[in-house]
Order: sequence, then C-alpha cells, then structure tokens
Amino acid sequence: MAFLRSLVARGLSGVALVTSDAHAGLVDAIACTLPGAAWQRRRTHFARDLSTKVPKSAQPWVLTLLRTVFEQSEQAEVRAQFDRVVDALAAKFPKAADHLDQAREDLLAFTAFPREIWRQIWSNNPQERLNKELRRRTDVVGIFPDRDAVIRLLGAVLMEQNDEWTKTRRYMGVEVLAKARAVLQATTETQAPTNPAITA
Repeated sequence: MAFLRSLVARGLSGVALVTSDAHAGLVDAIACTLPGAAWQRRRTHFARDLSTKVPKSAQPWVLTLLRTVFEQSEQAEVRAQFDRVVDALAAKFPKAADHLDQAREDLLAFTAFPREIWRQIWSNNPQERLNKELRRRTDVVGIFPDRDAVIRLLGAVLMEQNDEWTKTRRYMGVEVLAKARAVLQATTETQAPTNPAITA
C-alpha cells in the first residue's frame, strides 16, 4: 500500500490495468490506491495453482486445456473457450472447474484491451526476468558493505534495462498504448457508471 501510494504521490495516474499474482493484500492495495484500474491475474501463477486441484497425472491435460483459452483471437472466442474448458473440467474434476470459474474475470481482464497487447498484459514475464537478473547480480557480490552499495548496483542494472527497453526492445509502442486508451474510453462512455473490475 505504501509503495503504491508513493507512486501516486509522485504523479502516477490514469492506470487502466494492473497485472499481478493473487496476493490478497496486493489486490486490496491496488483497489484502494488505483481506483478504476482493472486487475489481471497472472496466468502462469494461476495455472500452477489450478494444477494443484487435480491429480498429477491429469495436470498436463488441464494445463493444455487452460492454454487454449489464451490462443483465441477475439474477446467473444476467449470467453466461449473459457466456458468450454470449465465444462470439460466439471465432468472429471468439479473442484478444479469451480476454482477456474471463480477466477473468470480475474483471468480474462486482458480481453477489454486491444488484441495487439494481450501477450504483454496477461502476465508480467519481463518483470519476472528482470527480478531474476537482479537476484543473479546481487548473488555474485554476496555481501554488500552498506545500503548505498546495493542501491548503486541495482540502480546500474535498472538503468541498463531501461535503456534496452527504450532503445532496442520496446515492450509496448506508444501507438498501441494510445489505441488501448481510446478503446477503454469508448467502452467506459457506452457503459453505465459502475466501479470497474478490481476483484479479489
């Protein structure tokens, strides 16, 4: 909560979507500090969670079924496939089907955005890779003499990553983000005023 409030205090505004795991405190903090932002549950974390609801022998089948939801190209197709997956699971593993059905809106929040950015917003893998790189670089050093030394090293790694994302491998282009913003504004204007989809 304190971290998100500090971002807002420093000027963060207009957040349309937050992608994270389903840590209850984090989800609540997002809802409190970023009103109006939708919440997308990370599909990779949910897939791991769902696989614990079925026997080990059935896990590959269940995970393959779940992946088919994200292979669809239109919002209506994604939702229809999600229903088919829930039905298929219900026949063999009703508890897993119920668990999946309860996570429906959390997993499908990405469908409100343009198709071009679905892969970037249904999970946060680039951030996970960055976290792994930060851990790798700090493990090499082992023991730091003081806090400033840690900040210098991590700051240098983060500046390298920022340069890479800015110059060579842009995560999302400005044009696509503008299109996403326009789609969201059009959707908001056609709907009755409600509090958007942050769910826990």
